[in-house]
Amino acid sequence: MQSFEITGGIPLHGTIEIGGAKNVALKLLVASLLTDDELIIHNVPRLRDVLFMLDVLKSLGVKESFIGNTVRIQGGKKISTTVPLEVGARLRTSSMVLGPMLARYGEARLPNPGGCRIGARPIDRHIEGLKKMGATISYHSEDGYFYSSADRLHGADITFEKNTHTGTETLILAAVLAEGKTILRNAAAEVEVDDLIGFLNSMGASIVRTSEYQIEIQGVSSLRGTEYTVMPDRNEEVTFAIAAVVTKGDLTIKNSQRKNLSSFIEKFTSVGGGIEEIDENTTRYFYKNPLRAFDIVTERHPGFMTDWQAPWALLMTQSQGESTLHETVFESRFSYVSELKKMGASIEFYTPEVENPEQFYNFNWGDKVEGYFQGIRITGPTVLHNAVLSIDDLRAGATLVLAALCAHGQSFIHGVEQVDRGYEKIEERLSKVGASIKRIEEE
Repeated sequence: MQSFEITGGIPLHGTIEIGGAKNVALKLLVASLLTDDELIIHNVPRLRDVLFMLDVLKSLGVKESFIGNTVRIQGGKKISTTVPLEVGARLRTSSMVLGPMLARYGEARLPNPGGCRIGARPIDRHIEGLKKMGATISYHSEDGYFYSSADRLHGADITFEKNTHTGTETLILAAVLAEGKTILRNAAAEVEVDDLIGFLNSMGASIVRTSEYQIEIQGVSSLRGTEYTVMPDRNEEVTFAIAAVVTKGDLTIKNSQRKNLSSFIEKFTSVGGGIEEIDENTTRYFYKNPLRAFDIVTERHPGFMTDWQAPWALLMTQSQGESTLHETVFESRFSYVSELKKMGASIEFYTPEVENPEQFYNFNWGDKVEGYFQGIRITGPTVLHNAVLSIDDLRAGATLVLAALCAHGQSFIHGVEQVDRGYEKIEERLSKVGASIKRIEEE
């Protein structure tokens, strides 16, 4: 186990280069199951989740090499259609191999997937879509596996009851080799999904986004190898933009995804954050004036993403007035609140008034933990102090790192392997822009 030792109160200054998007890279690796040919994928971040996914694929017989930030990967003939329990249970997106394996090999045996503890995150939306395409899928509680088979997947007209990023991508990966046309309605609209579509089309797939929330896939008989570069990670950019402001610093972001961050930037500037558009791919974020409180409701793309709400909550602790944050995508994503309160943050839970919550919220309302609140009120500005902190999910972990950077005194953060799932060498990158942060081995 490892921890971060952080001494806060130092403004960050300098340049940070954004790495490849984890949420794209994982799905491109899964696509290796769809062809016998080699795939060459550049700008792949060297993260725990990426390494876990490679372990999943290698357990099925996929061959790979990972040099620098380039992965060469080749599927070919199957060796196994069963993902070992100890491998698949470490990673939420391991469930995505289900579609390609059914499309290519006609069967798959997959353990209930793992990942961040941010709610139930059921894969029922994926499964129902695959069943409509001709798959037979059942869950066996005695061994914790999903058993699935299909003589040949076929196209289907599928409407997601709830918007789902991973479900959309799972069905895209299944439909590219299915017989006939598949239409996905109420599909995820994130640019990361479009990057996956671009990658698959470069392999010979026929996929078109016909409207903001509709995707059509015409199945093809086979796919070929390709060479592709993963888009930069928007979540990293948001993290470092907020790091600049809460430390009263000035950071220049290279490989900026500013064009795909309109909902964040609009709100960032509304609260008083400084921003300068240097060129198409470079953006400067800096502390300009005292910050103002601002209310946020998380939404599906192009709205304010759920992945941004934890660092935004930290930003609001440094802003004048009372702000509210209403989480609508997951039923359990405020684990960081107790840790921020240890540091002196003034945050309280509340229940937002919502008509027909079953329809309003994007999660399955029945999965909601009794007594859990979907909103928080934050009063600021608060001078945060040092603390010993614990991390139990990725975005919460990054937020606590930022909190320690802007706090007075020396903080220790346990559970940093969660941060390693989504940020490559974060302590080295922050150190280069002035942060006092080091990784230590726990006894």
